[in-house]
Amino acid sequence: MVDIRTSFVGLPLESPVIVSSSGLTRSIDRARSLVEAGAGAVVLKSLFEEQILMHTGHLIAHNDYPEAEDYISAYVRTEAVDTYLSYVREAKEKLGVPVIASINCRGKESWFEFAEQVRGAGADALEVNIMRLETDLYFDPVATEQTYIDIVQGLRGTGLPIIVKLSRQHTALPALVDKLRASGAAAVTLFNRTYQIDIDLEREQFVGGEVFSHQGDFTETLRYTGLIVGLVPGVEVAASTGIYTWQELTKSLLAGAQVGQMCTAIYKQGAQAIRESLRGLQMWMQEHGYENIEELRGRLSYSAVPDPTLFERMQFMKYFSMRNN
Repeated sequence: MVDIRTSFVGLPLESPVIVSSSGLTRSIDRARSLVEAGAGAVVLKSLFEEQILMHTGHLIAHNDYPEAEDYISAYVRTEAVDTYLSYVREAKEKLGVPVIASINCRGKESWFEFAEQVRGAGADALEVNIMRLETDLYFDPVATEQTYIDIVQGLRGTGLPIIVKLSRQHTALPALVDKLRASGAAAVTLFNRTYQIDIDLEREQFVGGEVFSHQGDFTETLRYTGLIVGLVPGVEVAASTGIYTWQELTKSLLAGAQVGQMCTAIYKQGAQAIRESLRGLQMWMQEHGYENIEELRGRLSYSAVPDPTLFERMQFMKYFSMRNN
């Protein structure tokens, strides 16, 4: 029998599948069913400071006493944070696997405040969801990277392993990851799926777009997993976005990922998606003579393949264009 145990940011895992931060991990009972199906760890639903601020603003707008604003702000914030911390404690008590908290903040001080609190509640690691869209035409793009670096440096003092969840919208992703590693990040999650928008042509207005990822999204996850593992030693990668089956999970590991995060496949197929992915991985390992995960991990990363330029190729070459005409 092959051994699929692994580790992530120093935490021992029974399998390389982690359940992504989502509504799947909002309920203890649902999260427990995914652990029973084989998930090695869970990332809890994020604590969003923006959501707290929106709720606060809504209550203040419907309040007739301006002097009550400070009380409302403090109450809403405390209530939201306390509810999240209680969930972290319950997850640690009942799930039996590493529990990774997730936070998304607006103010710099909030990152450090929330991180200390989730550490005190017993979280094993912290995934920081920093992604934001800058619309100021005079904004310095370099400042975006510095924001990430400053947050990671500040969080290093908590003693928690820090995992930075990144989007694909960075000019030089390996360079950014290297800076995050030097600042204290233990791992990165590739990638954070952005909120999608669409236009309703009948009503001529913007609406929410497709919620779920699709299997085609995996190609960029695979490319950057292999690149970062090969170029930035000392930081681990959680491959995310587009991992639907055992094939994507296995490819992620071959490219060098420490773990694969699953979300959409679980929404669509339930806990069975985890069972089938792990079963398929084990069967493939047996057929190819691998006894454990470490034997195959990174065999096809940027630094391991004979022709690493395959990772760098961003455009179709003329030969392929001519063949398809």
